[in-house]
Amino acid sequence: MNWNSNEFIWLDWVILAIGLVGVVAAVWYAIWKDKKAQQGEDSSAYLFGKGEPWYVIGMAIFAANIGSEHLVGLAGTGAKDGVGMAHWEMQGWMILILGWLFVPFYQLLINKMGKIITMPDFLKFRYTQRTGSWLSIITLVAYVLTKVSVTAFTGGIFFKYLLGIPFWYGAIGLIAITAIFTVFGGMKGVMTLSSIQTPILIIGSFLVLFLGLSALGDGSITQGWSNMMAACNAAHEGFGTTHMFHTDPGDPMYPQFPGYVVFLGASIIGFWYWCTDQHIVQRVLGQVPGEDNKVVMARARRGTIAAGFFKILPCFMFLIPGMIAYALSLKTGSGIEMDITNHESTDGAFAMMVKNILPAGVKGIVTIGFVCALVASLAAFFNSCATLFTEDFYKPMKKGMSEAHYVFVGRMATVVVVLLGLAWMPIMMNMGNLYSYLQDIQSLAMVAVFTLGIFSKKITPKAGEWGLIGGFLIGMVRLITNVITDSGKAAMDGAFWDATSWFWQTNWLIFECWLLVVIIILMIVVSCFTPAPSKEQVDAITFTPEFKKSIRESWGLWDIVGTLVVVGLVSCFYAYFW
Repeated sequence: MNWNSNEFIWLDWVILAIGLVGVVAAVWYAIWKDKKAQQGEDSSAYLFGKGEPWYVIGMAIFAANIGSEHLVGLAGTGAKDGVGMAHWEMQGWMILILGWLFVPFYQLLINKMGKIITMPDFLKFRYTQRTGSWLSIITLVAYVLTKVSVTAFTGGIFFKYLLGIPFWYGAIGLIAITAIFTVFGGMKGVMTLSSIQTPILIIGSFLVLFLGLSALGDGSITQGWSNMMAACNAAHEGFGTTHMFHTDPGDPMYPQFPGYVVFLGASIIGFWYWCTDQHIVQRVLGQVPGEDNKVVMARARRGTIAAGFFKILPCFMFLIPGMIAYALSLKTGSGIEMDITNHESTDGAFAMMVKNILPAGVKGIVTIGFVCALVASLAAFFNSCATLFTEDFYKPMKKGMSEAHYVFVGRMATVVVVLLGLAWMPIMMNMGNLYSYLQDIQSLAMVAVFTLGIFSKKITPKAGEWGLIGGFLIGMVRLITNVITDSGKAAMDGAFWDATSWFWQTNWLIFECWLLVVIIILMIVVSCFTPAPSKEQVDAITFTPEFKKSIRESWGLWDIVGTLVVVGLVSCFYAYFW
């Protein structure tokens, strides 16, 4: 047997098959045990889960974030652009804001409403019914048009490079398997799968990292690191890809990562994603009825601290292995061939590392974690879509139905999302960077509306509505101009295009920062001319003395220590790759 084979051999396939059967059995047992304990269907448990331990919450947040865009996109970006994308990944500090700041507000509203909330619920309560409905619609459309389709698309690419499966077989197979898993498993299935796949994924990815460095350094990991840094420092016309801030306008990466503004732009997007996006926040909202506030908040906060530690890892799990793959492609006999000017070539960076670096047998074990990661990430989106539809649209229209009926509706909503995602995928494949733009547009309005809604009692209900809808519409106009002008690269002649060049040619990260300021000013101005929020709406963001006491009692010394360590580790990464 050739233990150093660069292809999947029979042993890898056997291990992969046995491992996946074992994972399915473990998840099925957890779901069966949970249903037996509930003694019947429970829509809240199906959609949100119930009081999982803090370490499971941390792994679930991490697993919901890690998907095919990491296995394919992040590793490919590492091969092409080095650590530039680390601004979006090194955001463990941002998850802490969810646990320390936003969870208490969400818990306050849960107490007032008497049920677990969705993010649109928060906006309906703080602003207007229309504001929450708009958020539900925007989120559902964005999930179908971007995240579901993109995850399946990049998953197909990953399976193509790693297992040799034709692209469409891999993409459709991933969606079909995940749909079945989500329909029958619900949040309990997602949480259980997350806790199983996270350690496998982390161990497997670090094996790729260290064995890749060893191969690059001819048996020495430290020499491999030096060789990688040297190769990447010489890339991009000598400007290099080993620093996070590209301040020289002559740097080929400057248009994509314009100086220091990249940190602010990435933080705005991160704030939306980690603190207000349904598919992340949903993991910290599950609780047992009647639980004490401080217990709920302590568990959620510690879950976010654990997720903060986990979130530091993707740069080492995927991005740096991509950089290693690029360096290995320059080394004769490595078996890795790559053209960094070709996206299709760099997209296969991580899969090529797995095939060429890991020994036989280990490939199969590690691939179990990768397959579970793809399913868990896609399942998280499916589950969030089902939650938004069931909680924000169906339940208000059909009150008083049985819990089994609501669970059935959630399952049917998942099926519809699956079909829509499949139908949209061929179109999305020809849309280039529109996936990123759609996410960024969504993020701006969310940041302004949620932040001002929590921190200011003077922001009026209509201001929230105008901020959400107005910001989204401005962003969509920018999106349309990006389609017409090829992201500002095309030469557009005419008086109109000359007069509006500042709007469609400005780098998106810079435009994003200014648009956020415009949305905030718009909300403040509208608040000056519209009715003030009601006492009930102000109470939704006002902590009583008893609630403040429960917040204080929910954290201790180790929560502070863990938080400071996460911030310190992120700071060290920035200092090294500055």
